[in-house]
Amino acid sequence: MKLIFICSPFAGDMEGNTIRARRYCRFAMEQGHLPFAPHLLFPQFLDDTDPEERMQGINMGLSVLGYCSELWAFGPEPSPGMVVEMDWAGKLGIPIRRFTTSCKEVART
Repeated sequence: MKLIFICSPFAGDMEGNTIRARRYCRFAMEQGHLPFAPHLLFPQFLDDTDPEERMQGINMGLSVLGYCSELWAFGPEPSPGMVVEMDWAGKLGIPIRRFTTSCKEVART
């Protein structure tokens, strides 16, 4: 079972983005993997609207990213937070897979 870093938008439409992130996690689980979505976990105790706490959450997620087998990015256009995560995955040599919001794979890097 691979640990998969789920990368998708959160800020903005937080309610809709949370629903979609849950769906992406379920999709990864149904593929036989263990999903990790920091943007579902850390806002449970951090305030994502506070820039300092948001950065703490991003940094904690990046710390776990190093243990992940792949990063799966969802959505048509990466958000600024997603770009940070994807850049870090690239620096670590972690494969990045891109998916649409309907979980169709579009590219693999």
